[in-house]
Amino acid sequence: MPKDTDITIKSVQNSTAYLAYRQPLKFGETVVEDATILRAEVEVALRGIRRKIVGIGEMSMGTAWAWPGRISSTITLKVVLELANRLAQRVSDAKLMGDPLQLTHRINALRDAIATELEAEYKIVDGIPRLAVMLAGSPLEAAVHDAFGRAHERSSFELLSAEFLNEDLSAYLGEDFAGKYPSEYVLAKPRPTLPLYHLVGALDPLSTDDLKVRLNDGYPETLEQWLRIEGISHLKLKLAGNNLDWDVGRIVEVTRICEAVASERNWKLSFDFNALCPDEDYVIELLERLERLSPLSHSRLQYIEQPTPRDLTIRTDMTVNRVSRFYPIVIDESLDGMESLRLARKRGYTGIALKTCKGHTECLLMAAAAKAYKMFLSVQDLTCIGGSFLHTVALASRLPQVAAVEGHGRQYCPAGNQAYTNKYAPLFRVRYGTIPTELLSGIGLGFEWQKLPKPAPEEPKPLLKPAPPKPAKVAVTVKRAVKEKPVAKKPAPQPKTAKKPLPAPASSKKKPHSKPAAKPAPAKVALAKKKPAKKK
Repeated sequence: MPKDTDITIKSVQNSTAYLAYRQPLKFGETVVEDATILRAEVEVALRGIRRKIVGIGEMSMGTAWAWPGRISSTITLKVVLELANRLAQRVSDAKLMGDPLQLTHRINALRDAIATELEAEYKIVDGIPRLAVMLAGSPLEAAVHDAFGRAHERSSFELLSAEFLNEDLSAYLGEDFAGKYPSEYVLAKPRPTLPLYHLVGALDPLSTDDLKVRLNDGYPETLEQWLRIEGISHLKLKLAGNNLDWDVGRIVEVTRICEAVASERNWKLSFDFNALCPDEDYVIELLERLERLSPLSHSRLQYIEQPTPRDLTIRTDMTVNRVSRFYPIVIDESLDGMESLRLARKRGYTGIALKTCKGHTECLLMAAAAKAYKMFLSVQDLTCIGGSFLHTVALASRLPQVAAVEGHGRQYCPAGNQAYTNKYAPLFRVRYGTIPTELLSGIGLGFEWQKLPKPAPEEPKPLLKPAPPKPAKVAVTVKRAVKEKPVAKKPAPQPKTAKKPLPAPASSKKKPHSKPAAKPAPAKVALAKKKPAKKK
């Protein structure tokens, strides 16, 4: 039955911001150099309350992760944003009412229907991947939970009991969870601190010897510098998954640097294969090599993430049962609901990776399932920036079985965090490898949202193509020399003679530029001779 605590969605408004990375991030076979942030603002109404209530949610639209494949990331991003915008309009028109779990469940039904419409409209043969669909709706899902907390002027994490929810978890997870509510799996207050997992991307310089170009932007530029400045002790390594020698060498070198920086630290490592391993034997051989070549790397391993392909229904012969006897094997890309979790457990997975880019409600449900099934739990991010990172940390701080939280937006896109550094600086400037999660105990999702970051200046892009400005400058100088005579038109017929010695297409680009550039020089000299005559 409906409760007096239920909220009604009045309107939804989306906005976006673009940010360039300070350095590229490579994971698997993908390289990412920028981020588009999608923000959803939801205005809701609560019975008996006249004040304006607005909840906010944000997420980096990481389509390179959520929708890899043959279609360009530019197109996939446009489709995902179109899905999000249509969803905002559809939800605004629907005027849905209920608790946050009910609302997001109904919103997700609308989201899936819109995805089907887009697949037919744009003739997307392979369909929109499930992760991309979830990504598009994640800011709205977070905004609903944020609004529910702000409507009651309490933390959203404190409103997950039978007092505020109309249905128990069996409505979403099945009969095993009859009579259970999310409040039984979530802490009433955030934990004081959490270790931060630092990402080691496949292109990240490990030491100064690896630096090809110095950024000189005031932030650390190598792994060694990050470890010394921030006291990091938890590292997540992005591995190839299909190049055993490179993977082993990378791990051994990272461990060598850790020992050189501070051998006394309690180092923890995680290996992320991004679903690219050919089989389980690859992982086993990697671990055996590490045990021989670098026992410290082997002993410091905390968990392994998604070695198998994303679609668990394709490679039914590929399991991780042997590896999971020794280390937690965490499912990430394959996890999109309860059905996929059941299948993953059959394949040998013993852990879950939560990402708010899949939806806040989805994270709460999977956290409950992980605790019920006694699975390892980690909270990761999709290079979350600003408010989306604080949302990720707030979630992690409320889950008792989480050992650490990821946060690498500060590494690749610190400009997006600037609006939050005045109030939440310790969460972005790590000290002693931990962050004070107790700061996220406010209403809603636990913190105050700030304005979206302004778009990054686009001046650096033209600098990659210096050729076009040069001819323009030559033309301008000629015109300034004699404004009355169209001197710039004289070299026009010259390209006809320049076309004769064109042996290959590669050299044809240089010769037309070089010969016309040489012609204006005599013209300037001739003009210089005429000037004294005019004065006399």
